[in-house]
Amino acid sequence: MSGAAQAGGRTSLEGWRLLSFLIAIGLVFFIFIVRLFYLQVLEHSNWLRQADDNRTQVISLAPPRGVMYDRNGVLLASNTASYNIIATPAFLPADSGEIEQIIFELANMTGLPVTRGSLDEPLIPCGTNLGLREMIAIQTSFAPYNPVQLQCNVSREMALAIKEKSIDWPGIDVQVEPVREYPTGEMTAAVIGYLGPIPAAIEPQMRALGFVPNRDKVGYGGLELYFDEILRGVPGRRVVETDVGGQILRDLEAPIETQPGQNLVLTIDMRLQQAAYQILKRDIELWNDFIGETTMTSGAVIAMDPRTGEILAMVSWPSFENNRMARFIPAYYYEQLVADATNPLVNHAVGAEIPVGSVFKLVTSVGILNEGVVGVGQVVQTPGLITVSERFFEGEVGRSREFVDWNREGFGQLNFIGGIAQSSNVYFYKVGGGFQDEIPEGLGICRLGTYARALGYGELLGIEQPYETDGLIPDPTWKRRTQGENWSTGDTYITSVGQGFVLASPLQILMSAAVIANDGVMMKPTLLREVVDGNGNVIQTFQPTVIRDLTRDAVIEKYENPSGIGACRPTGEKVTVEPWVIEAVQQGMRGAVQFGTLQQEFDNNPIGVAVAGKTGTAEYCDETAFSKNLCQYGNWPSHAWTLAYAPYDDPEIAVIAFVYNGKEGSSVGGPIVRQMLAAYFGIKEVDNEQITP
Repeated sequence: MSGAAQAGGRTSLEGWRLLSFLIAIGLVFFIFIVRLFYLQVLEHSNWLRQADDNRTQVISLAPPRGVMYDRNGVLLASNTASYNIIATPAFLPADSGEIEQIIFELANMTGLPVTRGSLDEPLIPCGTNLGLREMIAIQTSFAPYNPVQLQCNVSREMALAIKEKSIDWPGIDVQVEPVREYPTGEMTAAVIGYLGPIPAAIEPQMRALGFVPNRDKVGYGGLELYFDEILRGVPGRRVVETDVGGQILRDLEAPIETQPGQNLVLTIDMRLQQAAYQILKRDIELWNDFIGETTMTSGAVIAMDPRTGEILAMVSWPSFENNRMARFIPAYYYEQLVADATNPLVNHAVGAEIPVGSVFKLVTSVGILNEGVVGVGQVVQTPGLITVSERFFEGEVGRSREFVDWNREGFGQLNFIGGIAQSSNVYFYKVGGGFQDEIPEGLGICRLGTYARALGYGELLGIEQPYETDGLIPDPTWKRRTQGENWSTGDTYITSVGQGFVLASPLQILMSAAVIANDGVMMKPTLLREVVDGNGNVIQTFQPTVIRDLTRDAVIEKYENPSGIGACRPTGEKVTVEPWVIEAVQQGMRGAVQFGTLQQEFDNNPIGVAVAGKTGTAEYCDETAFSKNLCQYGNWPSHAWTLAYAPYDDPEIAVIAFVYNGKEGSSVGGPIVRQMLAAYFGIKEVDNEQITP
């Protein structure tokens, strides 16, 4: 009995164990079934998408970038072929000995090292850290069907030789890719700009548009940056199926073609642009050689048609070689440009804020006549020095301060025409700030400001260049906020002749002269003549745009207190400029050429047409002058301005020249402007001869 009971107990126990084992097995299978159901049914769409992603590749197709021409069809920015030697590991021979033979022969032909570095180093296309053997081995390990660039930008002769050998070298080929080329180089670099890699800040939005970092480039300066959106085009797209090695098997969707960037036709005449660059550079170098040291370090020249606002030439010197940025921006070269105190990467013609000097007297001239401060024939005494009472508050007795003329002997008596022609400082001190009983009330800082802004100072003019500056037209409120003291009558005196706090770009100063030349009408300055598609169809054509007509548009503010003591208080009333005022200023500028500061330069009419102009000399110090210990009080460096337009009776060109540390405007700027006018009318004569049968 006891033995039977024990046997039955063991049988019962074994049955329980068997049941437990079966239940456990059942639970495991149940979990597997649930998991399989979850993965294959509930997550089917997700896994299907991932599987598609693994076999699907979206390829961005780079669009050709738009090119640029001058007004006569001369290429200024183009795309040229660059040849790269590539290797596709999957297409190399299966035999390792044959691969080694190809590597050795390729090394002998190209000069590339057979082996260098290690397989742990990063693979950089066309890099110098690895040898041919290492580059091919690394590429084989992760993307054998994708080519690796072994050497970039080889000569056409080398590319043809490699292409010929590719029959015997399976897997080795030549890749052709477009690279930006600037045929006119540094002559137009400041205006055209250059390209660079997509910055990290805009990488997400560029990727969304189909552009690829480290392949595609964007504008970094000049027109390349300003018109980047229309120049870069629209990338194409291929959706392909690939195998595990990355080999393309087929297209899954119809390819989307690229849309080439649009082309730009500029207002620049490359013949005049080249003349401007050579004239400015040569004259500065000649002066430096004559002086015996490099004192004149930078400059700018602009020529425009005052009737339309078209920029015919725009030069900023020193410049830079934008072709060196074509494939990549060399760090050492870029750092060298950034460290240069002359700022060669800045387009000084539109982006430099420079004290204006006596060319600002055109603003004062328009204001004093239009406001009735003096009459055209009114005679003003102009000794070489005057003493005035400088006041910071209304009713203050003030302190005596001397103001001298550039002609220390004085001019004696001058009327309005003579004041402009001779550029007498004392004349403009008196009419700008007032002088005793002779000129009871001068123009004053408030009215100086409104006339300056009307003539193009203190505002962005809308030229198609990035980083355009608006300059500075100071007023009492500005000085109190930035300098911590009230405006003084002495500030008004020096502002009347363009010294003190006034800052402007060469383009703004040229604009003031162009408004005078164009009978008071300000045209929007432009570098763009046409936008053309790849088939030559004109998409957009230039239309002259009037910013304002001073003789018709009431833009001149009236003030309760023209002197501006405390702050300028406008009345809300606005007036126009009388046409006869513009005519009188034109006569004064013509007088500068006939018997004034530009007489010697244009004596005997070397241009062959009547010219009107104005000179200027600005005194100021900056880092460059301080570094050379030139900033001695009372003897600061002076910088040359000259502007002119012609023909006087029917102007078709206005020119400005600026030379840093160029001393007096007439002696340095004058010859540059004269040569520019001679070049323009010489080109015009050649063009007319070609048109005339």
